[in-house]
Amino acid sequence: MEFSAVVVAAGVGARAGPGGAKQWRTLAGRPVVRWSLEALLAAGARDVVVVTAPGAQGEAAKALAGLPRWRAVAGGETRAQSVRNGLAALEGDEESIVLVHDAARPLLTQPAIQRLLVALETAPGAILALPLADTLKRDDGAGAIAGTADRAGLWRAQTPQAFRLGALRAAFAAWPEGETPTDEASLAERDGMRVALVAGDPALAKLTYPEDFAMAERLAGSARTVRVGQGFDAHRFGPGSGVMLCGVPIAHDHGLVGHSDADAGLHALTDAILGAIGEGDIGDHFPPSDPRWKDASSDRFLTHAVELLAGRGGRVLNADVTLICERPKIKPHRQAMRERLAELLRTPVSAVSVKATTTEGMGFAGREEGLAAQAVAAVELPA
Repeated sequence: MEFSAVVVAAGVGARAGPGGAKQWRTLAGRPVVRWSLEALLAAGARDVVVVTAPGAQGEAAKALAGLPRWRAVAGGETRAQSVRNGLAALEGDEESIVLVHDAARPLLTQPAIQRLLVALETAPGAILALPLADTLKRDDGAGAIAGTADRAGLWRAQTPQAFRLGALRAAFAAWPEGETPTDEASLAERDGMRVALVAGDPALAKLTYPEDFAMAERLAGSARTVRVGQGFDAHRFGPGSGVMLCGVPIAHDHGLVGHSDADAGLHALTDAILGAIGEGDIGDHFPPSDPRWKDASSDRFLTHAVELLAGRGGRVLNADVTLICERPKIKPHRQAMRERLAELLRTPVSAVSVKATTTEGMGFAGREEGLAAQAVAAVELPA
């Protein structure tokens, strides 16, 4: 089921302690807001609007670098106005589905999103929520108990909250001036809309206080999975004055023969990433029978694989490429190759390895009839 999303990332997080706005801080090595974007994109969001504080679009661009199908807009003085600005930026008809989510709830999962989408098949609105399990006490204003509250029928609202776009916009328009809704569901309730309660997730707690970050760090490790793919490619030598390997041009007394630029290193690494995400091989995406790829730069192939991975909310953890040839000598170009691969993979150079070996004169590589490359890539995806 297609949907769009608004992610509210305009707060200042004053109660979260020092370290800046909580949505831009890191959680398990990645910005807090990125966790939500990755989950929404992996679930199939076609369009995500990230609402930031005015002037903070640069922070969003840095935190979400490499992710597709998102854009930033400036928020307002209140959360409600920020959501309204995000809705205004969305495209779609009145029946389009929109999920509104707080960036400060990073541990969003695809099953939770799917539960909301299923609920919208029979209700105009739905929210994630948890029934209250703890006994509720009312204080007397002086640090002592004044009474016990009845928790029957009470739920803790979470986000995302899901609605038809037209209905949510209408609920905003009908809200009285001067009053502030606590969430989108309160708007819908006041407008007479039936809002379904959908099973939430205890891990989807909002990051509000410093201790919340410590708990989220412990939970974050179970919210991701690592997959590994491998690739292999070989090309024969032909007429020419140089070869392209791992995105770096190298002078040589021969060229490499291939439909594209015959960069065996990039081809093998592309296949490794495609294999890790179960997307076939390079020939499925860029068939040699297609004239569009004649003499094409293999950068495009690897970038395509990385974008497929990012679209599923994933990223490359590390890559290891081995080039198999007698000549040209790889060592003088190894660092340039690592830097180029890191750029294409959107990873630090320290996460990229390029090695070279020979076959001691054996086989086609040993006879200098051609060269080969093998690659292994580890990627991280939402669990």
